[in-house]
Amino acid sequence: MNVSGKVVVVTGGGNGIGRELVLQLLREGASVAAVDIDEKGLKETEKHSGEFSGNLSIHKVDLSDQEAVHALSNKVQEIHKHVDAIINNAGIIQPFVHVNDLDYDRINLVMDVNFYGTLYMVKAFLPYLLKRPEAHITNVSSMGAYVPVPGQSIYGASKAAVKLMTEGLHSELKNTNVGVTIVFPGAVGTDIMKHSGAEGSRTPKEGEKEYKVLSADKAASLILKAMRKKKYRATVGGDARFMDILSRLSPKRAAKIIANKLG
Repeated sequence: MNVSGKVVVVTGGGNGIGRELVLQLLREGASVAAVDIDEKGLKETEKHSGEFSGNLSIHKVDLSDQEAVHALSNKVQEIHKHVDAIINNAGIIQPFVHVNDLDYDRINLVMDVNFYGTLYMVKAFLPYLLKRPEAHITNVSSMGAYVPVPGQSIYGASKAAVKLMTEGLHSELKNTNVGVTIVFPGAVGTDIMKHSGAEGSRTPKEGEKEYKVLSADKAASLILKAMRKKKYRATVGGDARFMDILSRLSPKRAAKIIANKLG
């Protein structure tokens, strides 16, 4: 869909890929509702919006709070008068520890933000989207949804849940005005460890090779490209594309490669 003149809601808009999505959408002529639990980050995004700030609204919301997300949908309608698209980008990782050592509070938090937060957004905004001439839902999953990462098993499970739910939505909405896209980013240069409270939970192995990661602005550009083209699914980054193919041809080998890299 062409985003010029459209109203788009972006979660995780206070930093990383989310901030880049917000700024690129504004430059393309969209009005944007940026959502994040980090109010300071949202204000920083607003500052970066410059001349486009009049088309931006910012909303501090805990996506794990069902009532707060439904209140958000009403607030966005009140401010922008309608909603044409949502991009569910917000997500957190877990500390790099095995399931056996991960406490239930952190397990619940990862599932609440990554899966239930996405579900609440879909449930809250879909009734509005169905009323528009053209609308779109873009859900950001992860390469970790199809290839296991040791120490991120719960994160991967949450993103796999987002994957399957989104694919189901696509089938359910195929005869409507609402398009649906699922996105699988690989390694992207963001502060997700810091914002997830997982900073310092993994120390690189001695001699471990540094792998090139995709920049947040490039990742955002590819996500918006997938939305514009109404793609069914999109892998973002060379690592995501390679592991997508390998995980289907030889899932055990794909898992082994990642496990060996992380030690």
